[in-house]
Amino acid sequence: MPLPVIKYGDPILYKKGKLVVEFSNELANLYKEMLETMYQEEGIGLAAQQIGVDQQFCVIDVPDQADYPSICILDDKALAPQLIMPMCLANPEIQFLPSDEYYYEEGCLSFPEIKGEVARPELIIVKYQDLDGNPHSLKCDGLLGRCIQHEVDHLNGILFIDRMEKEAYSEIKKDIQILKKLTLSTQKK
Repeated sequence: MPLPVIKYGDPILYKKGKLVVEFSNELANLYKEMLETMYQEEGIGLAAQQIGVDQQFCVIDVPDQADYPSICILDDKALAPQLIMPMCLANPEIQFLPSDEYYYEEGCLSFPEIKGEVARPELIIVKYQDLDGNPHSLKCDGLLGRCIQHEVDHLNGILFIDRMEKEAYSEIKKDIQILKKLTLSTQKK
């Protein structure tokens, strides 16, 4: 069953998630519910904080981009990103590899219809655990790398607006303030 997505203004979005220590049916059910929620909201990533759970856990399903293929090396094996989609990351840790930063317009399910340019490193390695607790290492770039960085930021209480330069933020500041007021007024009811 899809879950409600927490909107900007709720303090849980700034809370660092606790480590996942139990890889059980409960986590598998959370994974399914988060995927269903993400698909319903037409997103490509969803962090646990966005559904009110303070855990180091997120789901991702990045579409294939034929005109902009991603590097995807999982546990030292090169493969097409679509072979590992959808995926979940438990307790992820990112290592930034020497690469250029590039700007890209990001959105977020916790900020409906609000988008802004964010600079992020192109190439990363993320170490994480899967649904069974097995450790993995994924080297990637492109939209997959960016989505992972965005979701891992969520797990650490960092939002995409926190990564924006002042000029980009000022373009959406009014919309963000309206969203925050709406969220806070809804919570009081």
